[in-house]
Amino acid sequence: MNPESTSAESLRAALAGLLDGLPPKQAAAAVDRLIANYRGRTPTDAPVLRDRSDVAAYAAYRMPATFEAVRAALDGLAAAAPDWAPESHVDVGGGTGAATWATDATWAGPRETVVLDWAEPALALGRELAAASGSPVLRGAEWRKAVIGTGLALPEAGLVTVSYVLGELTAEARRAVVAEAARAGQAVVVIEPGTPEGYLRIREAREQLVEAGLQVAAPCPHDGTCPIVVGQDWCHFSARVSRSSLHRQVKGGSLAYEDEKFSYVAAVRFPVAPAAARITRKPQIRKGLVLLDLCGPEAEGLSRATVSKRHGDLYKAARDAEWGDAWPPAAD
Repeated sequence: MNPESTSAESLRAALAGLLDGLPPKQAAAAVDRLIANYRGRTPTDAPVLRDRSDVAAYAAYRMPATFEAVRAALDGLAAAAPDWAPESHVDVGGGTGAATWATDATWAGPRETVVLDWAEPALALGRELAAASGSPVLRGAEWRKAVIGTGLALPEAGLVTVSYVLGELTAEARRAVVAEAARAGQAVVVIEPGTPEGYLRIREAREQLVEAGLQVAAPCPHDGTCPIVVGQDWCHFSARVSRSSLHRQVKGGSLAYEDEKFSYVAAVRFPVAPAAARITRKPQIRKGLVLLDLCGPEAEGLSRATVSKRHGDLYKAARDAEWGDAWPPAAD
């Protein structure tokens, strides 16, 4: 983790400063429409964020959750490649910059950053938020309008992120964007909502990245076929998101937090050490034992491990383990 980086707290502070006075009722309709797009029900070839009210609603409601999901995915990549850091970053469909903030929270700069999006209002607010940050990387980022789809041309970069974008595209455009990301990036991280539809888009992107010669770094322990039977389950993870008062007002929530479900894949063109296995569900803690649902090596596939007190330190680690963690834990 980058000790001098941005954080969820600094992002919320920047949002609060720029969106102070936003009428929650004015944003509610835009929020509802954005949620429908976020869930992948209305794929289009047009920007989802159309005007300032849409962007304000998105920033208040979705940006903190997107930040936490992307940061969790990037943590998976960072754990598989602890000695690597991107010297450049292209954020495809970056909108207001949540993935750019998450990258800055994961690795120290300096780093050249380009944010591409087809919605100028989103890019404009992204620039404002970056300017309000304390990060030289964010303040120095280039915010560029581009059509995200077939014909997309990316500059070569150490890291290419494609977060919460594929659900807005047609099947042809999705494949074109992933193909271009695979060509341009040394590391490619794709994140989608943790829904069955989002998982299928990640599964397709994963297969395409492997076919392009990249190695899966996270979350999968291998490059082989996903062992999940389509229609019976889906691979997804969860990130805890602290809600701001503005966020609670916009969506009418009362809790101080929410859990953002997401699916992702990180694939690279350099040596990495993927997890031996990945915890794919919230661990079930029973008296004297912990049940872990795991995705392991390709030959093993999905399995359940029972860790009891007789396993000593491993039992203590299992009690502390979280959904999405590598298993077994790395030795100190």
